[in-house]
Order: sequence, then C-alpha cells, then structure tokens
Amino acid sequence: MAKEASAQRSSNVNIESARGDFIDRNGIRLTNRTPGITLVLKPALLRDQMSSVEQICRFVGLDVEKTKEKIQRYNTPILVEIDKETKSILANMNIEGISFLNSLNRYNTDTKAKHLLGYLNKVDKIGINGLEKLYEKTLNYGHEDSLAVITDSNNELLNGLGYRIIKGDDKTKKLDIRLTIDYHIQATIEEALDKRGLTGAIVVENVNNGDIVAMCSKPDFDPNDIEKYLSNNKRPLFNRAVAQYNLGSVFKLIDLAAMFEKNPNFDMIYNCPGYIQVGDKEFKCSSYEKGGHGTIEINSALALSCNSYFINMALDLGADPILSMCNTLGLGNNTGLSLQGIDEAKGFVSPLSDIKNPGDIANVSIGQGQILATPVQIADLVATIANGGIKNNINVVDCVVNKEGNKVRDLKEISQKRVLSEVTAKRLKRLMEGVVSIGTGKQANLDGYGGAGGKTGSAETGQYIDGEKIIQAWFAGYFPANAPKYSVAIFIEDGKSGGTAAAPIFAEIGAEIMSKGL
Repeated sequence: MAKEASAQRSSNVNIESARGDFIDRNGIRLTNRTPGITLVLKPALLRDQMSSVEQICRFVGLDVEKTKEKIQRYNTPILVEIDKETKSILANMNIEGISFLNSLNRYNTDTKAKHLLGYLNKVDKIGINGLEKLYEKTLNYGHEDSLAVITDSNNELLNGLGYRIIKGDDKTKKLDIRLTIDYHIQATIEEALDKRGLTGAIVVENVNNGDIVAMCSKPDFDPNDIEKYLSNNKRPLFNRAVAQYNLGSVFKLIDLAAMFEKNPNFDMIYNCPGYIQVGDKEFKCSSYEKGGHGTIEINSALALSCNSYFINMALDLGADPILSMCNTLGLGNNTGLSLQGIDEAKGFVSPLSDIKNPGDIANVSIGQGQILATPVQIADLVATIANGGIKNNINVVDCVVNKEGNKVRDLKEISQKRVLSEVTAKRLKRLMEGVVSIGTGKQANLDGYGGAGGKTGSAETGQYIDGEKIIQAWFAGYFPANAPKYSVAIFIEDGKSGGTAAAPIFAEIGAEIMSKGL
C-alpha cells in the first residue's frame, strides 16, 4: 500500500481562482452575478468512447481531432464552458466520463459599470484594466480550487481516487471592494442610453457628500472578449464619463456664478436683436431667426439661453473672474477620482494670456471657446450649486470589506469646502429651476417628483459628418428642487440639442430614482 501511494501522480487543472467582488453601496454584487456551467471531460474514462467524444465536440465547438488526440495521450481533464441547454442535452446522453461544475461568471454583457470595473487577462485572470487592475492585490487572495487526476506509476487511475476536486488553501480570507455606486441607479442610467442606442455618458452624484452613485459610458463592451473591440471605430472601450468635451451653454452657469460672487445684486437688462456684434465678429443667438429676444432680463436670459445677454454680461465682467470661477468649480483640475487611481481628463481652461480681445471673452462666455470639461466635472459643478455652494471631494471607491461586510480599510478621501456664497448658490438654483419650468429644459420637468433645476447645452465641435456640423448635447441638473439629493450630467455625442436629446433622459432617470425611493 505504501509502495502504491509513493507511486501516485497528480495532474491538476485550475477550475476556479477565487477573487473578491466589487459590491455597490448596499452590498449588491456587481461581479460574479451570473451562474456558469463547466463541462468536464475525463480522458481516462473516454478513451473507449470515441464516437461519443465526436458528438460532444460537435455540440460544444471543440476541434474533433485535437480533442481525440489529447484524450488518447493525457489524463488531464479538459474543461469547456457551456450553457444550460447544452448541459441538458449532454446529461441526457448518459456518457460515462463527463461531469459538470457549477460556478459563477465574473462578467457578462449585462455587467454594470464596465468602464469603471475594467477587465481581467483571459489567461491568468489578473486585472489589467480599471479597478480590477488597481485593486488586484486586494481582490486576488490566492485561493484556488483545482480538478486533479490521481494515477499510479503506469498512468492508470488509482482505484477510489481518480478524478477529484482539490480545495485550495483558504488561510487568506476573501476581501471585497465596496463602491459608492448604487446598482439600481446604475442600471437605470445604462438602460436609458441603451434603449435609445445613443453614444455618450451619464454621471449621477450624491449632492450632499460627493459620492458618485452611477456613471456609465456607451457604447460598452463584453469584458470576456476585449480583442474584438480594439479597432472598433465607435470606441466602445473609451470611457466618455471621464473624457473632456466642449460645454456649450452649460458654461453660462459659470458666468453667473462669477458675476454673483462679484455683485450679488446683479440684475441687468440687455437687448437681444438675435445677435451681438463684437469687433469684426457676429455672434448669433438661438432667437436669430425670430428677430431676437428683445429686451431681456436675467431670469429669461438663462431660461432661454440667450447668447446676446451672456456675452454682454461677460464683456461687462471681464475674463479674469470667469476663468477664476472655472478653477474654483473644478474645471481644468483633476477630481477625487484621480486620488483613487482612476484615469480621467483634467479638462481645459484657457489661460488669461490667451484671451486677447473682446471676441475671445464672448466666445468663452457661451462655452464655445477653449474650455473643455468632463461629465464627472459637470455633475460635480451642479452638485456644488445644489449643495448651497459647498464642494465635496468626489469618491467612487468606498472601502475594503470582509465576507461579513465589515469595513477592513477605508478608501474614501472626504473633504468639504465652501466655494460659493449661499446667496450665489440660491440665485443660481432659482434660475436653473426656471430653465426647466419655462425654458429650454422643459423636457427635463420633474414636477410630479419634487421638481428640478438644470441647464441645457449644445456645443459646436468644429467637426462635420457628411457636411453637417457635429453638435454635442448636454443637460446638467439636480433634483428634487427643494431638497436636492442628486446631480446628473448627461452628455450625448452628436446629439444636436441638449433640450431635446439630453433633457428627456434626465426626466426619465429622475422619475425612476424618485419613484423607487433610491
């Protein structure tokens, strides 16, 4: 017996590398949600059943000749991922030498927040992108189960041993990463873009603490088949939520913030004939075809997004306060996402030295100059206004937790700073609520759920497709109006108009979140 034991040989194939999960703020798993089935072919028991082997190969897509050769030469089990239907067919064939393992697929096409989570290397299951890469050492805790075949010195199966599962060393305990993401809100924003087939991004931020509760970029990808997306001209692997874009009229919120901080009682009236001449350049207003807005005051100016009004106001104010306000509200700077190791664009704010004449001020004031920002930055800008002028540090990663859900290590960077006066924030909110109630953002209306405030944007890019201008569409807002809970930035590539492409999505998302009490 001792002699037999000493002659044992073990050939193992890994069946599962246990890995910590990403979980949402309520403990709902974002990874390992989908049941998987693995077919196990046991060569030592299949060598006399080659007709059955051929049938199996055809069902599961294996190369018949290569599989038959492996079965003849080796005892190492062959593993193949299959679906429920295939398992049912194979199980009914009653073939000795096959079995099935139940497992969980870490990712599938329905996985939420793919751009944030990232993906694994196919070969060794190591994180190579996104949070999977950033937290590889925490998530990969070394526990591996394997399927072994035990043979004697003649390579024959040992009686009573044969094929068996070997449990890995479980000395190191599984750890999960809790995010600030809310699974249900994440699902809501992804569905909103998916069902419309739109390219763009949505970010939802908790107004009161700076937590990102949802962020998505579309189109997205299958994390299990990254190679097929590498040369896709729609760039599904590109995370638009943290990329920088022209802002269009969303920038007018910054103009107003700068003016109110300098002059809290500002209430000028300007004339809008449908355009404004600045030097040798004519800047058109959306009212150009109708002959202008005429005499217009500040409430109507933001509600109707009057270019003439804001250019006049910016020329009176000057470039310096406007550019300074960009910095104050986070444009041109990394957000808290960078502190958590997440790649993001900084955006761009023209230096004062580049603003050489009144025409440059005019261009910047309506968001058509060299000003770029990310959807994350714009969600945070709106959150700061909705929060009464208090700017929170942004977080999307919360902490490391053990299998009981208890916090092991905190990963959040918490800070608050007043950047706008309460008076400024209150005036901005009142004007933004006018945009939704009587202005360009009517399609963002949430009157049945406490109301909302926001601003539309339609940004010219200077690019063309088939002779037509590419115009990026924005809507940035908050809800509910009286006690803001969430800010939302919606960016639609080539959406033409923020009021028609992005505002209805805001209304849909807001209604869904409020109706479910999320």
